[in-house]
Amino acid sequence: MLDIFETVVAKVAGITKSSPLKGALALRSDILELTENSHDASLRPNQPGGLNHAERAGLACRIAKRNNESVLARHYETMFGVGSQSFANTEFDGGDDARAKAILRHTDLVTLNPKAATADDVLALRTAGLDDADIVRLSELIAFVSYQIRVVAGLRLMAEVA
Repeated sequence: MLDIFETVVAKVAGITKSSPLKGALALRSDILELTENSHDASLRPNQPGGLNHAERAGLACRIAKRNNESVLARHYETMFGVGSQSFANTEFDGGDDARAKAILRHTDLVTLNPKAATADDVLALRTAGLDDADIVRLSELIAFVSYQIRVVAGLRLMAEVA
């Protein structure tokens, strides 16, 4: 059984076994377990497709940074492998690599202004060489990290008023 206080969201939010939220989290342990499973599936899937584990960690770190979530960004930095540091650098736009440029542009767009994303943005990913499965994988990663950031923010707010 999963120790809910060892989940990424609990650790990043600073929730410990001595927290006043202990009881509330125990009642929602199913959500914390599903969130942890989604973390693992998003960042280290058995079949990563065209987005390797290092790139996923770099993109997750970038999304956290774009949301001013430094503690979660540090978590993702610990997952870095060769090649992910550039994706995590919010100043890096992909350089001369069309694939990286398209992935980073799309990640930033959907992270910062999802309503502005259009079919042309998906077409740009295809043009850069991503197939439909990898576009879905990228979308899932962006959606998961965005969700995770909001869970962490909610837990922190709850802890402040507890």
